[in-house]
Amino acid sequence: MIGGVSVVLALLAQVMLVNRVPLPAGGAPDLVLLAVIGAALARGPAPGAVLGFFAGLLVDVMPPSAHLAGQYAFVMALVGYVAGRGAGGPVTTVVLCVLMAPLLAAAVGGLISDPRVTMSTLTEQVPVTIVYTLVVSPVVIWLTMRGRQARFST
Repeated sequence: MIGGVSVVLALLAQVMLVNRVPLPAGGAPDLVLLAVIGAALARGPAPGAVLGFFAGLLVDVMPPSAHLAGQYAFVMALVGYVAGRGAGGPVTTVVLCVLMAPLLAAAVGGLISDPRVTMSTLTEQVPVTIVYTLVVSPVVIWLTMRGRQARFST
């Protein structure tokens, strides 16, 4: 329940605030991704995958949507599962998932011939998004996991 609420709040903050702020280099952090990672860290792989799927589905249908419905649901479900499994510790898991998500989304987009997936997108926009997401990750992960006992120790 709390994980779903944090994902919805992150989605609203993403659409209403973060995406409207003109940041240098034209990128923006992915708050929904971080909310899924934090919830999956606290709950495990199966709940993380389910929450990731529904979070991705919300991202898929939330305007402005320019991709196929289900594309981001697939990516977020995989990220939720990986985050729930852990990768040696919370910091390693967050970094791995933040690196994995945009690259996996680009790979899925390439497989379905999404015209927005270009070499310039991969070399210019994806790295900026990864950096911004990693910069805000401590705050979002802390807010998502606050009050819950994490499965890992730092």
